Amino acid sequence: MKFSSPLQPATLIKRYKRFLADITLEDGTTRTIHCANTGAMTGCADSGNRVWYSTSDNPKRKYPNSWELAETAQGDRICVNTARANLLAVEAINAGVIDELQGYDQLQTEVKYGSENSRIDILLKSNDKPTCYIEVKSVTLLDSDHQGQGFFPDAVTTRGQKHLRELTEMAQNGNRAILLFTVLHSGIEKVSPAHHIDANYSQLLKHAIKQGVEVLCYRAELSNIEMKLTKAVGFSFSQEK
Repeated sequence: MKFSSPLQPATLIKRYKRFLADITLEDGTTRTIHCANTGAMTGCADSGNRVWYSTSDNPKRKYPNSWELAETAQGDRICVNTARANLLAVEAINAGVIDELQGYDQLQTEVKYGSENSRIDILLKSNDKPTCYIEVKSVTLLDSDHQGQGFFPDAVTTRGQKHLRELTEMAQNGNRAILLFTVLHSGIEKVSPAHHIDANYSQLLKHAIKQGVEVLCYRAELSNIEMKLTKAVGFSFSQEK
C-alpha cells in the first residue's frame, strides 16, 4: 500500500481522548492530528518519539492529518493506524504473498456471519474449497524482556474474544477459519497470545485451535512511502508470562 504522498515527520507531544494526538512539526509549530487507534497503544505513544502523519484532501475533515507510524527510541517503526491492517491483508492475499490463502476465486470484505452478529474481515470463496473466514488483528506490542517477542492483545478485548468464538463456530461447521495476525511493528519477530493481559483470550484461542482454527502471522515492512506485508513469522504459546 503506497501512500498518495510521503508521510511527514513530527514529534509526539501526547495522545489523548483516544482519537487525538498533539505533535510538534519540524518548523516548531504544533498541530492536532487524528489517531485511528482505540487501543492501549502500549509502547507506541511515548511523548518525544518521532511520528509520521498523512494528509487528507477531504475538506470536510476537522483534522486533515492522520497519525500513521510511530518510531521508537530504538528505531523501530510501528503502524498505529489500525484501519490499515485489513487493507494490507487484502493486498497481500491478492499479490500472492500469503501462500496459505491462495487458490480462491472470490474475495469479499466485511461480510455478516456467525451467531453473535459479527462481520468477518475477509471472506474467500471457491467452487472446490471450503469457504474461508479470516479475522485480521494488528500486533504492535513488543515485550522488552524477550528479544523480538510480540503479544496480542495489548488490553483486555471482549470484542476479540467474540471473534474467536465466531471463528470456532465456523471451523466446527466445516469451514476454514483463519486468525491472521498482521505484525505492524518492525521489532517483532514472533507472536504469542498475551495471557498476562487477557487470560480469557488466550484460553479461547487455545480452544479455537483445537477446533480447527488456523493462526497465521505476517510481518509488514513500514516506511514513509509504503507499507506491505512481506513475510511469515512464528506463533506459539511458549512465551506466556
